[in-house]
Amino acid sequence: MTNTTFDVQAIRKDFPILNREVNGRPLVYFDNAATSQTPKQVIDVIVDYYSRYNANIHRGVHTLSQEATDAYEKARETLRAHLNAKEASEIIFTSGTTHSINLVANGFQALLGPGDELLVSEMEHHSNIVPWQMLCEKTGSTLQVVPMNERGELNMEAFDKLLNPQTKLVFCNHVSNALGSINPIEEIINKAHAVGAAVLIDGAQAAPHFKADVQQLDVDFYTISAHKVCGPTGVGLLYGKRDWLEKLPPYQGGGEMIAEVSFEKTTYAGLPHKFEAGTPNIAGGIAFGAAIDYMNAIGFEQIAAYEHELLVYATEQLKQIEGLRIIGEAENKASVISFNVGSIHPYDIGAILDKLGVAVRTGHHCAQPVMHHFQVPGTVRASFAFYNTKEEIDSLVEAVKKAVGMLQ
Repeated sequence: MTNTTFDVQAIRKDFPILNREVNGRPLVYFDNAATSQTPKQVIDVIVDYYSRYNANIHRGVHTLSQEATDAYEKARETLRAHLNAKEASEIIFTSGTTHSINLVANGFQALLGPGDELLVSEMEHHSNIVPWQMLCEKTGSTLQVVPMNERGELNMEAFDKLLNPQTKLVFCNHVSNALGSINPIEEIINKAHAVGAAVLIDGAQAAPHFKADVQQLDVDFYTISAHKVCGPTGVGLLYGKRDWLEKLPPYQGGGEMIAEVSFEKTTYAGLPHKFEAGTPNIAGGIAFGAAIDYMNAIGFEQIAAYEHELLVYATEQLKQIEGLRIIGEAENKASVISFNVGSIHPYDIGAILDKLGVAVRTGHHCAQPVMHHFQVPGTVRASFAFYNTKEEIDSLVEAVKKAVGMLQ
């Protein structure tokens, strides 16, 4: 079925980069899971900030500072509404998902000890593995791993067996960056809470495809990176329930995160400033809000439906290539396809695709345990966004066929 109400050609006009050529060919950009492209509406917001009211926030009585502060806090409110958080102070601006996860891991250092267990899934990005390993080394806690099956789906029976009263924290991505699998986070959150564990969901890969209602999910922590949702790099958010954010100590010390400073004692500011030391990425935060506004104006239900069409079409077309194996065929998937062809190294395919103007990601995608599970060195990953087209998928398929013909 074709989504006749979705005008992808009109949307593509918003993205200047889609007009460029690479190696003399029209750019086909299928590396959206790494970084999405940025529409002119968001670019204009960044230019406007630096052109008209570039100033530090929260610290000045002059007009420019007040305008910058208002725009930055308006973006925070936009993000609060997008996630349906109870209050804007539960939205912490960070440099991205990695920063957000490390902030939480650092905070729990004083709350954990030997005998405590942390539960993580096998399909996590390194940023949702390494900080917890570091935390376990510091606290004597133990990291337990929930395995997945050959379709790239979490083994929930194993999850149930691993979950116990000693489990203090559970970590899982909402969508796998390497496989596209959509995880049953509602079930995970409910079961974790039943044993008294807190839950952090890495929402970086989910955010471009659908909205998360953090109150409905009852999740304790949720993370997003702006550059996955048509925003700039170097900015993201951590949502945290107020009760948890109040318990955690500040991650960094410096300006903005204080109430009073003396050489005898320093007291900390309230939320959200307690976790926002120093001058933030002001333009990035404002543009993050603009990017979410842009995507909401298109509509996440429409985006999800159209991207599903692209996923189904690309899966059907790629499977016609002899020797091609899709890595990860979960029943519930976002618009990501990881694949290999025979014994050809994914890097070699990716390099030829680039010469043909097709941008894909190759390698382990910062998810080496996933590659170890499937016993592959890496994959070619094509990830689709709402501004991509079936014609571009045809170009990908033809480019893969050409690359295979050259490399076999």
